[in-house]
Amino acid sequence: MDLNYLADLLYPGIKTMPEDIEARFPKRELPEGAKVTRFAPSPTGFVHFGGLFPTRVSERLAHQNGGILYLRIEDTDSKREVEGAEENLIETLAYYGVKFDEGAVAGGKSNGIYGPYRQSERAEIYQTFAKKLIREGMAYPCFCTEEELNSIRAEQESEKADPGYYGKWAVWRDSPIEKIEEKIKEGAPFVLRLRSNGSVERKIKFTDLVKGDIEITENDKDHVLLKSDGIPTYHFAHAVDDHLMGTTHVVRGEEWLPSLPFHVQLFTALGFKLPKYLHISQLMKLDENGSKKKLSKRDAGVDMRFYKEKGYCPEAVVEYVMTLLNSNYEEWRAANPEKDYTEFPFSIKKMSASGCLFDFDKLNDVAKNTVARMSAEEVYTKVLDWAREYDVGFADKLAADPEYAKSILAIGRGGKKPRKDIMIWSEVKDYMGFFYDDYYKVTDAYPENIPEGERTQILADYAESYSSEDDNNSWFEKVKAISEKYGYTSDMKAYKADPSAFKGSVTDVSNLIRIAITGRANSPDLCTICKLLGEERVRARATSVK
Repeated sequence: MDLNYLADLLYPGIKTMPEDIEARFPKRELPEGAKVTRFAPSPTGFVHFGGLFPTRVSERLAHQNGGILYLRIEDTDSKREVEGAEENLIETLAYYGVKFDEGAVAGGKSNGIYGPYRQSERAEIYQTFAKKLIREGMAYPCFCTEEELNSIRAEQESEKADPGYYGKWAVWRDSPIEKIEEKIKEGAPFVLRLRSNGSVERKIKFTDLVKGDIEITENDKDHVLLKSDGIPTYHFAHAVDDHLMGTTHVVRGEEWLPSLPFHVQLFTALGFKLPKYLHISQLMKLDENGSKKKLSKRDAGVDMRFYKEKGYCPEAVVEYVMTLLNSNYEEWRAANPEKDYTEFPFSIKKMSASGCLFDFDKLNDVAKNTVARMSAEEVYTKVLDWAREYDVGFADKLAADPEYAKSILAIGRGGKKPRKDIMIWSEVKDYMGFFYDDYYKVTDAYPENIPEGERTQILADYAESYSSEDDNNSWFEKVKAISEKYGYTSDMKAYKADPSAFKGSVTDVSNLIRIAITGRANSPDLCTICKLLGEERVRARATSVK
């Protein structure tokens, strides 16, 4: 069979040769040891937490070695494509600090010389390399209808044979050129298949950078390379693109391991150098019975939009992901609380080969620690940005008096042991709401051991004695004096020795004042709160309690 004739018969519109394409994609000039990685999602829905996971690995591998991270959109399956998914994907990754050096950008545009970075725009490239495989006898057309393929599957099922297009079921594998020409003249649709030379009797030794040394069975299936519309399958497209774009390391989920034999075979058939692969374990979660299960798209917190809406700061989410990626990250963070995570020496060797457990409690703890390290200015700016999108009324309050809001957020911030009151931005309104009269309300119960009438008298005395000029010591001395006046001791040692000898302690009186002023039993330093509220509001709140 004249294979050059067959190649032109199948794809007559393609005049380019592989060397023409190669010339468009020069070899990258990078420092020694630099890695080229990519994130190559399909625009089929929201960004999955499991998508951020490998992306961060790719980003660290590239950027801590002076390499390149690029974004490639694998949009060859138009039936599954979701409108707006690509824009959402780009915006979401940017929000979580994933910075691409080149690739697809918003508005359907691209940045970089290795594009187009959307596979739907690269049909000529794929078909050029497909013709190369045809000319070399490595690919052939298949005109099987859906009904014929279903019949093959049914036959394999009845014989309990391995499913797929191979062996006696590869009915178009050795068809004569005359039969193919006849089908072409009829206008019959066809797919292009790889002519596999693999055997399930043979094994390939392979080194995965996460899984280690593994053995995989050769691929013996004649998989589809180009679909009937001339658009490639993921498998063929990724091999061509990773070669032309100079990808050195491919980071992907372990669910792709079964495809590895085919991918190794493809790179070999095309004459391309195989990139290094990192197949990372899937994220797990505990189910109701305490058993581990794969994190699925239906689980709470999988959609990355969830974290933005709730107000998890992106820095906290990144910190949490880093704790999942490297087992020694938390130890490093404890020793380097002020350093940026990019200074952490990320290591593939510290990645878990067996999988990581997604834990909301751990994420929340990381979020509290992350916010606690921020300055009041940072917290204010970030909360305001979040509120402008999700709580406009609260945003207006914050923006009306920035210095007042920052002073509130500065309480207990800084020092070796900063307060950890704030976890997510959606909690900030409740945390600091009592500083604004519109949001102030008493939600906690007053101390039960202080009678209602006495409660009013104590608060009246506090209102009369309060002065914003008092420092913490002077302020507390006044509170102790009021406590003693009504039989609530300020001698905590004596109170602990014999509680029954007193009506209560200064703690009860302090709690009464705290609830009257803030509406709650727990709050930051009360003396500081009162100073920020001002004498007028302190007296008004203290004397309004019945």
